[in-house]
Amino acid sequence: MYQVLLFYKYVDVAEPEALAQALRAKAQELSLLGRVLVATEGINGTLEGKTEDTEQFAKWFLSKECANGIFSDVSVKRSEGTGDAFPKLSVKVREEIVGTKFSKEDACPQVRTAPRISAEELRNWFENNEDFTIIDMRNDYEYASGHFKGSIDPGLQASRDLPEKLPELEAKGLKKKKVLTVCTGGIRCEKMSAYLMNNGFEDVYQLEDGIHGYMQKYPGKDFVGALYTFDKRKTMDFGGEREVVGTCYLCEAKTEEYVNCANDLCHRHFLVCAECQTGPKTYCSELCQYTKASV
Repeated sequence: MYQVLLFYKYVDVAEPEALAQALRAKAQELSLLGRVLVATEGINGTLEGKTEDTEQFAKWFLSKECANGIFSDVSVKRSEGTGDAFPKLSVKVREEIVGTKFSKEDACPQVRTAPRISAEELRNWFENNEDFTIIDMRNDYEYASGHFKGSIDPGLQASRDLPEKLPELEAKGLKKKKVLTVCTGGIRCEKMSAYLMNNGFEDVYQLEDGIHGYMQKYPGKDFVGALYTFDKRKTMDFGGEREVVGTCYLCEAKTEEYVNCANDLCHRHFLVCAECQTGPKTYCSELCQYTKASV
């Protein structure tokens, strides 16, 4: 059996290069594959391997042996793997663990971030018909295959797009409403919720452990469709009754299959049903199919 670990933490890291080397060595020792980003602001990682090996990594990661225990309180999320979710191991040092390019004044989770609510609290909000609005802080193509009922898709193509989408959210009257930011595992909402608060949104919350944590506890409840993953699995769910909400970009049939446009100038990541997939090369439009960049 294979397992995927998802983990992050915003915390001051004094020596990111040294931490990256230690993480890489441990992952290699246990034959884990995946991606880990390390920065002075923290860590963001997804790793896959045999279940017993991923559990050994998690035990080490949460111990004092790893970075003197600064990750001991991290919530490590687990899901079923396939054994080939990632092609290789990549552990890199970056400026940010999420590429928002926000200033520290606009969003610094170590200083200020929105209050977290648990999956249980959100379930109560749904059951009690609380007056709140969910803003989905994932990319628009992630939203396409699955999302919370009634949630707002700001149309982000990357996290750094939030500032330009702010006027649209303001126009919906959300500055004075109770809003909940959601993302896959929680990491993006740390900064996104802080950015909203620092730009005049008065009643902002974030979902602890993200959509992943909610779906584990309440499979088939309140979240429709499947959760997008940044690996070969593409989407996942945790069981329960659910409907397919994703639609083919080309014919609008129901689907949860993603492809990249074969045109090198486009590479749109989009949903396309099996009937519309044209062999090894699938294009999002005739324009992309017949331009020189596609050959």
